Amino acid sequence: MNQTTQRRVAVVTGASSGIGKSTAKALVGLGWRVIGVGRDEARCAAAQAELRALAPDAEVDMIRADLSRLADAARAARDIAARSDRIDVLVNNAGGVGKQMVMTADGNEATFASNHLGPFVLTRCLLPLLRKTAAASPPGTVRILATSSEGHRYCAGIDWDDLQRTRNFTTGGAYTSAKLANVLFTIELARRLAGDGIVAHAMEPGVVLDSNFVNHADDSMQRYMATQDKVAVSSDHAAQTLVFMATADEPGRSSGGYYRDRQPLATAAPAQDLAAAERLWRESEALAARAGVVLPA
Repeated sequence: MNQTTQRRVAVVTGASSGIGKSTAKALVGLGWRVIGVGRDEARCAAAQAELRALAPDAEVDMIRADLSRLADAARAARDIAARSDRIDVLVNNAGGVGKQMVMTADGNEATFASNHLGPFVLTRCLLPLLRKTAAASPPGTVRILATSSEGHRYCAGIDWDDLQRTRNFTTGGAYTSAKLANVLFTIELARRLAGDGIVAHAMEPGVVLDSNFVNHADDSMQRYMATQDKVAVSSDHAAQTLVFMATADEPGRSSGGYYRDRQPLATAAPAQDLAAAERLWRESEALAARAGVVLPA
């Protein structure tokens, strides 16, 4: 049943482990209510218990959903709306890389689906509640945040003839393209929501080794990541940037930004292509429709 609360509410995807769980912990510590989304039932249950134990009055819910399945992303949005009458911050953090090409039941490549299409559907389905919250809040306090990656800098641009990289698939190429999509989605959200008082930003966490990301990568990426131990940061460190983006005044004064270590950072040139951002939105809508998902206007 829909609950009324005066606490600020954050929805955090990938909240059962890694950066997402660290972000959820920090927000609970600041007195926020957190609604987490995770894919694994056991990890969700363990994370919920851990987060609720942080404070006697902690308000934490966990929703299990596989965001690579678009109907599941839409269902998760309905479950969230049934639990809360507001969302102050949506943190699209969940994502990852696979060991090989996998096609979902919707006919989408899993890396593209879990990193971009699922968050796209979840966000679109939650926009009515985000707009409702923004209408009753100071401008810039309602925010949509995305965890992208330095990997977006290794993608020369979206290949519109092979949007999901299935013809010339490599695990790294699929991942970097999906991370570019995260940034393009962010700047299109910023443009479309400018009149609603909602801001959108993306971030890159740096090299994070204490998360499930590395475990799901193929052997070559795992070998590469193992060489990055001297520059790696913890999930807790990476989460500090998301918490800053969610709570600090400065990120509320602009939109469409990109951060690392709580500082603004320039994106690669393909991530600044406004026409590509608008086209990606339309292509994503078409893929959602193909999967039978009805998005709010």
